Amino acid sequence: MPPPGVDPAALGGVLIVIEGPDSVGRSTHIRLLTEWLEHAGWAVAEVGLKRSPLVGPELDRAQQGNTLSPRTMSLFYASDFYDQLENRIVPALRAGYVVLADRYIFTLMARDLVRGADPAWLDSLYSMALVPDAVYCLTVSTRVLARRALAAHAGLDYWESGMDLGLSRDWYTSFVLYQRRLRQEFRRLQARYGFEMVNANRGIATIQHDLRARIQSVLAAQP
Repeated sequence: MPPPGVDPAALGGVLIVIEGPDSVGRSTHIRLLTEWLEHAGWAVAEVGLKRSPLVGPELDRAQQGNTLSPRTMSLFYASDFYDQLENRIVPALRAGYVVLADRYIFTLMARDLVRGADPAWLDSLYSMALVPDAVYCLTVSTRVLARRALAAHAGLDYWESGMDLGLSRDWYTSFVLYQRRLRQEFRRLQARYGFEMVNANRGIATIQHDLRARIQSVLAAQP
């Protein structure tokens, strides 16, 4: 069900979600998609995880201590999401914008499921999320993802390596094991929600051409 007072049928905009793990290239493709859409005359709004001015900075600080419990982290991210849904996503859609989401509830659900969250609890937690017009999940082999993460950040992130799960004391090994589990959950979510998987092992230009063709079809189908 949608948020109180929100009629999805009355929203004139389009919600496009780009999903996928860190270092898969989401931010690059959203930047390029924004430039393409704006050049074509569309008004574009970008949203993403930890961008709520109310919750995002607090969540970022809490994660730096590497001590958040899975449930606390879930609620932090859910608060961040719903604040953006109410104050950024819905207003932009009402104004007729194309909203590009750099990840949505599917990443949050996949992360929580890997950490043992109850699926029914997650369904309830995100029951008021708007259904996107399209979801594209960028996928890449785990070892390629690890190389990209190391090249981009000169190190691996504690949470994106699943170090809180005790999979391995070695960060690289933990990263590979965690990302494989995360990919399995994305596959399960895809089977349930029907979003599209996009091969991100290809070059940036090829992937971008693919995404633009898919999004163009979505926009062309709008009333």
